[in-house]
Amino acid sequence: MTDERDVTLTDVELVRAAQAGDATSFGRLYEKYFDKVYGYLSFKMGNATEAEDVTEQVFLKALESLGGYKWTGVPFQAWLFRIAHNLMVDSLRRRSRRPSEPLEQAMDMTDTRPSNDPEAMLAQTLTREGLTQAVDRLTELQKQVISLKFAGGLSNAEVANHMGKTEGAVKSLQHAALASLQRLLSPEHSPEYRP
Repeated sequence: MTDERDVTLTDVELVRAAQAGDATSFGRLYEKYFDKVYGYLSFKMGNATEAEDVTEQVFLKALESLGGYKWTGVPFQAWLFRIAHNLMVDSLRRRSRRPSEPLEQAMDMTDTRPSNDPEAMLAQTLTREGLTQAVDRLTELQKQVISLKFAGGLSNAEVANHMGKTEGAVKSLQHAALASLQRLLSPEHSPEYRP
């Protein structure tokens, strides 16, 4: 069993302790990676509620599969992101088979705080939609780097390890993606732009 005051344990040690039945060790892994996995899924899925549900499924699946997990040099975090990606794809497939709700039903009408500013909400929605559309126009590798780096909160080294690329390749992909996003989000690419 691990001592709760010892926060210097590595992922390898935490995984081994969790495999031996130490629930606290798995709890530490959960706390360490929940925000990263959730950020990645939220960005990729575009729906915070679904992303939260899938994130919980990721950790449930990880806990169920932990006994068979073998340390092969691939970080535990990469294993979690692989589970997250697979569950996200399954969730998006199921979502595409469901009928869509009318806009009125999809909006949360229970929030009646007087601070709701319709113009600010519209501007935020348009900004988010514009960014989502711009990201959709990136290459698949660029999308993956952007989602892992910025939504998942991973370092360049972690992204490189996850993608099987060098850090230099990740930096290059990130630079190209950000340059493309800047170009795509510039005023001259806006539908309202008229010179």
